[in-house]
Amino acid sequence: MSVIRRRLRTVAVAALAAGVALGSTACSKKSEDEGSAGGGGQVKLVLQTFQNFGYDQAIKDFEAANPNIKVEHQKMGELRDFQPKLVQWLAAGSGAGDVVGLEEGVLLGYVQNHDKFANLLDLGAGELKANFPEWKWNNALTPDGKKLIGLGTDVGGLAMCYRKDLFQQAGLPTDRDAVAKRISTWPDYIALGKEFKASGKVKAAWLDSATSLMQPYVMQNSETFFFDRDNKFIGDTNPVIKQTWDLGLQMAADGLTAKAQRWSADWDAAFKNSAFATLPCPAWMTEGVIAQRSGPANAGKWDIATIPGGGGNWGGSYLAIPAQTKHPKEAYLLAKYLTSKEGHLAAFKEAGAMPSDIAGLEDPAFKDKTSDYFSGAPTGQIFGASVKNMKPIFLGAKHQQIWETIVEPQMQAAERGQLSSEAAWKKAMDEARKAAS
Repeated sequence: MSVIRRRLRTVAVAALAAGVALGSTACSKKSEDEGSAGGGGQVKLVLQTFQNFGYDQAIKDFEAANPNIKVEHQKMGELRDFQPKLVQWLAAGSGAGDVVGLEEGVLLGYVQNHDKFANLLDLGAGELKANFPEWKWNNALTPDGKKLIGLGTDVGGLAMCYRKDLFQQAGLPTDRDAVAKRISTWPDYIALGKEFKASGKVKAAWLDSATSLMQPYVMQNSETFFFDRDNKFIGDTNPVIKQTWDLGLQMAADGLTAKAQRWSADWDAAFKNSAFATLPCPAWMTEGVIAQRSGPANAGKWDIATIPGGGGNWGGSYLAIPAQTKHPKEAYLLAKYLTSKEGHLAAFKEAGAMPSDIAGLEDPAFKDKTSDYFSGAPTGQIFGASVKNMKPIFLGAKHQQIWETIVEPQMQAAERGQLSSEAAWKKAMDEARKAAS
């Protein structure tokens, strides 16, 4: 999943990387006595994830096949809520679950400081390598290839989610193929947004926020983001970053954005109030974010078209086993199942989390999947095609920290007129460079 997945406000693993001994907050994981007692020796595992990984049914299926294991699934809220707690628990040596979710934007930091996690290769994960795209597997592998800290959950194939009822009110085409043709490029997308606004028939904005362009646009047009492959900060010299910044804020200046702060109550309300008509959406954002926030009243009003530029990836997560677990073998069995074809397909059905497992991507349960909430859109076909020729983008160890706590807030400040674009850009890059050092 992912968030960033996401999706996403976070404190990065900088504290962990610096080796700061942070105190543990109220421990979330059950004690060893609680975790292994009762049930005739039944082992109890704690699974901690953020947002919606779509694991309710998958866990039931796993428990049915492994009656000696009971799983307590702790849903930790947004990534911004879970991440700092996980950093503390890992530093303290207690509190983390037996299996935990890691978003791709913080993964590299954990790979660099891998001593806090079990080596999945020692637990038998080598046999699973062929199940995943090479890039997905390698992202969780240490540079020397000797330690694997995570197994891939979802991949964030990209599309464009849109409100076909609002399109109809504005006199625009509503058929998803016709919409895809009208927005085949980002300039086309912006031009259609201006047409939407010029109709004068709809109160809604075209896009939720200028910041929603950053992830998909950069993911499509650059091989790196804020960091180069040597993990050196390049956010202020990567031309695609500034291009996207200017593009989004010009849309805001043209009155095309709702200026909603993503991942906030303001954003949640914007969904329910039909405050915007389009949203670049990775697969995990469909059922797990948009449908939940828009609510039943807006079912069938959303649809999905191919994204401008044709494809790309935004987000994706991993399951890791903290070294502090008392049950590494059982924890591995759980992580292995949840990232198997069966686990992936159950998560896709439940939350729209697109499989990263190759067999899952080829299975009819994914390829032929449609969404009732999104007007019967063939989600398997659309999202599957979006990653067919994708090239993985490099995300540095502090990617999520830079984006979620520095760049996005400053871009939102400029969008809302609190700072000029130039002043916000300088402040964001100055703070990001300092945080990256």
